[in-house]
Amino acid sequence: QDYIAEAKNIAQLHNEIKGCDQVLSHMEDMLCGFQDKLSSISGEIRSLQDQSITMNVKLKNRQAVRGQLSQFVDEMTVTEQMITGILDAPVTDRHFVEQLHELNHKINFVKEQGFKEAASTHDVKDVIEKLKIKAIAKIRDFCIAQIMKFKKPMTNYQIPQQSLLKVRFFYEFLLANERVIAKEIRDLYIDTTSKMYYSYFRAYTSRLMKLQYEEVADKDDLMGEEDSSRRSSNVFSSKPALRNRSTTFSLGNRGDVLAKDFEAPIIVPHAAQKSDVKYSFEQLFRSQHFALLDNSCREYLFLADFFLVQGKAAQELFNAIMGKTLTMLIKHVEVYTNDCFDAIALLLSIHIINRYKVLMHKRQVSALDKYWEGLLEFLWPRFQYILQLNIDSIRNTDAQKLGSIDVSPHYVTRRYAEFSGAVVGINESYPDERVHKGLAQLQSEVEGFIWRMAAEFRYRKEQLVFQINNYDLLLSVLMERTVDESKESESFKQLLSKASQEYVDEVISPYFGGMISFVKEAELMLESNEIDKLRGEERRVEQLVRSFATNWKKSIESINGDVMKSFTNFKNGTSILQASLTQLIQYYHRFNKIITQSPCKSW
Repeated sequence: QDYIAEAKNIAQLHNEIKGCDQVLSHMEDMLCGFQDKLSSISGEIRSLQDQSITMNVKLKNRQAVRGQLSQFVDEMTVTEQMITGILDAPVTDRHFVEQLHELNHKINFVKEQGFKEAASTHDVKDVIEKLKIKAIAKIRDFCIAQIMKFKKPMTNYQIPQQSLLKVRFFYEFLLANERVIAKEIRDLYIDTTSKMYYSYFRAYTSRLMKLQYEEVADKDDLMGEEDSSRRSSNVFSSKPALRNRSTTFSLGNRGDVLAKDFEAPIIVPHAAQKSDVKYSFEQLFRSQHFALLDNSCREYLFLADFFLVQGKAAQELFNAIMGKTLTMLIKHVEVYTNDCFDAIALLLSIHIINRYKVLMHKRQVSALDKYWEGLLEFLWPRFQYILQLNIDSIRNTDAQKLGSIDVSPHYVTRRYAEFSGAVVGINESYPDERVHKGLAQLQSEVEGFIWRMAAEFRYRKEQLVFQINNYDLLLSVLMERTVDESKESESFKQLLSKASQEYVDEVISPYFGGMISFVKEAELMLESNEIDKLRGEERRVEQLVRSFATNWKKSIESINGDVMKSFTNFKNGTSILQASLTQLIQYYHRFNKIITQSPCKSW
């Protein structure tokens, strides 16, 4: 009944539902239509995207081809600017150098493309070849003109070298494109500069040697030879006294060639001749080889830079230029050295070589290493030979032939002191065992010489004074000339100390010998417990005490006078006097100690 009652409403609801179904069906049809249209649009978008990607790839490919083709065309094209630059611009002009770099690049590019059989190379090959020939001709003329400037007298050869270095690419261009012309330029440079250096150093060496002291050491200027003042008094002597003899054995200011004058400007011969200045051999040697060092360093660096060589090739090129000059210089030094008897000059020259070798290595040039070694090969043996001559001269010295002597330092000792101090001082910076060995032999002979000369004195005290004065002189000079204590100075210190101690005993003995003898004897008696024997010395002790009280002041004054007049060095004399008085006081205290002990207390 309820359903029947609501039948009308149910029918109405049914109609409404049916209407809704129709509307929804229509909506479904519309949505399906939209879906189909969207699928179609998505396909079109994908198609457009694919077309865009394809077009982008084509664009990139065309751009890449265009870039390579454009670069190819640019590198293959010979511009009007290049033609005028190579043909008309001066070789020193920056524009010419820039166009030469560009031309060199095009030559290499055309060769490379020619190997790839690029047809376009035939269009530019002739033009490039003509430009290359023109550039080579201009470069050749310029290089030859610069090299010819070396032949002009009084020319500063650094100027044409600098001109060549500014255009160092020229030789590289020749080497890459025309090796025959490059070899011609190189050979011409070698021939010209070789003659130039040889002529310069031959003339410079000749003029330098005219500035040397006329009086130089010879075979008779040895340590053990008779003093020149004695020889010159001999009317039958044919050799004049050497005015600069002291420099044969002493260093003086000669060591300046290794210090403040080491890198000083070279000696100018004509200026020195006008001033009438003379020089020692080592000064001339330094100037000669400083000029060689400076020129060699500059030349070697130029060769490496301009001719593009390094290592062995650079050394061979350097030798081709400087070989004749170096041979001449070695021969000159060898000839001079064979007649040289100045050991200090030779040793200074050796150390100049050592320092110049280091200096060249600092400049990163080792071109003269063999030359330095060649010089040392005959400088060292000559130095050792002269040193041995001096050793032999001292060993063979006859004290009887040296005439009368006194207790002051002997001139032979003074020569040795100056020479040893000089050699040790020079050898400190670059020690060499050959020098140490030679000096040890020389020192041994000098010690023997001092003993032989001391034996000429009659009294032991005079012998000791002579030894002390000579040892003191040796020490003073060695300490002054050397920075650190040397083996030589240490040895002479011991000899001086030993002689001084013996002299102290000798000088106080004549005045206080009785007391000294008693002290020594009494101390032995006390040690051996000989008391009874010591008691028997009462009278002797009384005489010693009485004599000491009466004479001690006068005796000390006599000792003081004796010591101070015996020694040439006031400081050394004062030191020995103090040692003498100290020794005396010690003996006095020992004497006083003995007489205050039992059994002497009962006296």
